Amino acid sequence: MSLPTSTTPNGAPAPSDPSASSNAAAAATNTNNMDEKPPSPPLESAPQAQPSEPTLHPISHKLTQFYTISYLIFFAIFGTLARLGLQALTFYPGAPIVTGVLWANVGGSLLMGFFQEDRRLFREEWGTPNNKNNNNNTNDAAEQAKQHKTVKKTIPLYIGLTTGFCGCFTSFSSFIRDLFLALTNDMPNPSSEGNVVSRNGGYSFMALVAVILSTVSLSLCALLFGTHLAAALDGVTPTVPFRFTRRALDPVMAVLGWGCWLGAVFLAIWPPDRHDAKGMEVWRGRAVFAIVFAPLGCFLRFYVSLLLNARLPSFPLGTFVVNVFGTVVLAMCFDLQHVAGIGGSVLTACQVLQGVMDGFCGSATTISTWVAELSALGAAGGRKRWAAYVYGVVSVGVALGFVVVIVGSLGWTRGFDGPVCG
Repeated sequence: MSLPTSTTPNGAPAPSDPSASSNAAAAATNTNNMDEKPPSPPLESAPQAQPSEPTLHPISHKLTQFYTISYLIFFAIFGTLARLGLQALTFYPGAPIVTGVLWANVGGSLLMGFFQEDRRLFREEWGTPNNKNNNNNTNDAAEQAKQHKTVKKTIPLYIGLTTGFCGCFTSFSSFIRDLFLALTNDMPNPSSEGNVVSRNGGYSFMALVAVILSTVSLSLCALLFGTHLAAALDGVTPTVPFRFTRRALDPVMAVLGWGCWLGAVFLAIWPPDRHDAKGMEVWRGRAVFAIVFAPLGCFLRFYVSLLLNARLPSFPLGTFVVNVFGTVVLAMCFDLQHVAGIGGSVLTACQVLQGVMDGFCGSATTISTWVAELSALGAAGGRKRWAAYVYGVVSVGVALGFVVVIVGSLGWTRGFDGPVCG
C-alpha cells in the first residue's frame, strides 16, 4: 500500500520539496554517524618563536651597596686631593682672592649642577632607557625628567660622582673657618709676608660679608651654569652603558677604591719622604692623612643625609647636621693645633690634626649639596622660597657661632701658638 501524496487544488500531484529531502538525508546521515569520532580539525603550522628582549639578571641589593661604598671611597679621595691641589694652586702672591677653597667650592657646585640636570650619561638607568620607564604611559617630558632624576640617584656611579667627588671637592667647614679668620683679621695672605695691618671692627664686618657673598653667590651661579651646560651638551653627551658599568666599571672601581684607601694607610705608616735629606715628612700633613680620613667623613655625610633629609622637606636636616658637626670638629682641631705641647710642638700630632681638618671635616661638610638644596627650595616657590633663606642663614649662623665660641675663646684669652707643621 502506497503512502498518500499531497495534491494541488486542481488535483495534480504536488512537486517534492528538495530542501526537505536534503534535511531528511542529513538527519539520517547524522544518526548513522553518532557513534563515530568527530573529524579532527585541520592541522595548523606551529607558531614561530618571537625574538624576546634580553632579560637582565636580578641585581643584588647588597652588591649594589658594596659598589656604592667603593665609589664613595674612591671619589672621596679624588675629591679631597683635587680640593687641596686647587687650594695650593690658587694661593700665590698678588692673588685677588685669598680664600683658596672658593675655587673648589665653585668647581664642585658647577659639576653638581651638570650631573643633576644631565639626562644622557645615565639614560639607560638600571638597564632600561628612561623613555621606556614611564609607568603612567605619559609623554610629559617634565614628568619623565623628574622620574629620571629619582632613579639615577640610586645608581652607584652617580652617587660616587655627586656625593663622593662633588661633596668632597667642596667644603662647608673650610668656608666657615675662612669666615672666622676674615672676621678676626687672621686670614693668611701670601702677599703680606706675615705682616698683618690692624683694622677696626667695621672693616672686619665688611670682610665677613665679602666672604659670604663671594662664596654663596658664586657657588649658586656655578650650580646654575652647570645645569645650563648639561642642557647645551645634551646632544653630544655620551651614555654610559649599563652592562659595561655593572660588569666592568663597578668591579674595577671596587678594587681601586679599597686599594687606594689601603695604600693611603700604608703611606701614612711608612711615609715616602721619611728618609729625605730634610727629614720633615711633610707629605703626611699635606695630603696623606687627609685622604686617610676623607672616606670616613664622606660616609658620615651620606648616611646621615639618608636618615634625616627626608624628615623636614623644607629644611634638609641631614646636610645641616653634618655641616655643623664637621665645622665643630674642625674648630676643635684648630685649637689643638695651635696649642704648645700638641700641634704647636709635636709634628705627627700637628699633621694628624691637619689631616682631620682637610680630610674628615672637609669631606663631611659640603657646599655643592648645600647650594643645590638652596636652589631647589627657592625654585619650589611659595613658602619654600622663604625656607631657602631660613635654611641658608641658619646654617651659616649656627656654624659660625660655634667657631666663634670654640676658636675665639682660645685666641682671645690664651692666644695661639704657631703650628709646627704650618
